[in-house]
Amino acid sequence: MGDDYLIVDDDQLFAETLARSLVRRGHTARIALDGPRALALCRQQPPRRIILDLKLEHASGLQLIGDLRQAAAGTRIVVLTGYSSIPTTVEAIKLGAVDYLCKPASLSDIVGAFERDQGNPAIDLPASPHSVDRLEWEHIQRVLAEHDGNISATARALGMHRRTLQRKLQKRPVRG
Repeated sequence: MGDDYLIVDDDQLFAETLARSLVRRGHTARIALDGPRALALCRQQPPRRIILDLKLEHASGLQLIGDLRQAAAGTRIVVLTGYSSIPTTVEAIKLGAVDYLCKPASLSDIVGAFERDQGNPAIDLPASPHSVDRLEWEHIQRVLAEHDGNISATARALGMHRRTLQRKLQKRPVRG
């Protein structure tokens, strides 16, 4: 029998599709669409592996990592997100996630992320530095994390109107 997974993602369709794929591979999979449900499921029956979305509807996945690790000691967590940034990657690992993957990620990539215990020193380095737009995205994410996801406080810190910040956060991160 495969491993027991808990998928924590507020996108129900995505979570159900991922759960079906895991079940087809011989694993068990449960779904939590929010943090409180994820914690309740962990306390009832701790999973071996948690796939955690970074951007949940009412919370940051980063804020859940510590509570999930406490509720399910020994559980391995992989953060999966469409809103990747260097600061959130670093924080996720510091908080105890074993890996951080950008959507879209294949099922093999996700399952494989739980297997790796060491980094890859041979990973390809980017050919050029990040674009100005990407650097702006990274800075916004860092300031947002410093203000615990509070949009108004982040907008004040950035000297930006709250609606402007919200529009920028609605967009996908800039590549490169």
